[in-house]
Amino acid sequence: METRVAVIGIIVENLAVTSRINEILSEYGDYIIGRMGIPYRERGINIISIAIDAPQNVISAVSGKLGRLEGVTAKTAYSNCIFTDNQ
Repeated sequence: METRVAVIGIIVENLAVTSRINEILSEYGDYIIGRMGIPYRERGINIISIAIDAPQNVISAVSGKLGRLEGVTAKTAYSNCIFTDNQ
């Protein structure tokens, strides 16, 4: 199986969907390398950064599910490296 390392940047403007975001991230928890969340209280938003190592279709699925939530923006930056199971 080929995987890529990527970073998903998430801006949460609608704090009511926070539990749904956590459900999605838990669903793909086996692929997540790390997560950093920053509450920006002065602006009333949250900023989340997810590092992930997964097949490209899984990364796209996570980003797509997050980005379809109301008040959530998700963008992905991919590494150029492709890894196989034996690396």
